[in-house]
Amino acid sequence: VEDPDYLAEIENIYFDFDKSNIRPDAAKELDKLIKLMTEDYPELVIEIGSHTDRRGSNAYNEKLAERRAKATYNYLVANGIAPERIAAYQGYGETQPAIPCDRCSEKDHQLNRRSKFSVVKMQ
Repeated sequence: VEDPDYLAEIENIYFDFDKSNIRPDAAKELDKLIKLMTEDYPELVIEIGSHTDRRGSNAYNEKLAERRAKATYNYLVANGIAPERIAAYQGYGETQPAIPCDRCSEKDHQLNRRSKFSVVKMQ
């Protein structure tokens, strides 16, 4: 049973150019997700998908996205989310831009450098 409302209040988290560290604004959003998963939906299982902007090679961006997904996963686990509640974390590189653009503005690039969350299941 998948209910899109579970994650409605959780925004994507964003990364600085060429970085995979969790920024303070991202930590705030992740803390909301942790609260949601521990207090409201203790049986919720999620998936993390991480993305890059289009600068850099495909191969490089794939590895960068994987580091972003792993950093997101590590933050959640370090703050009390059981690893089995994260079904997968995956880097998609630049293959699924939020803003498809050839001549991207800095704002567009920022929107593409993200981790997003989806509901896998409610156990």
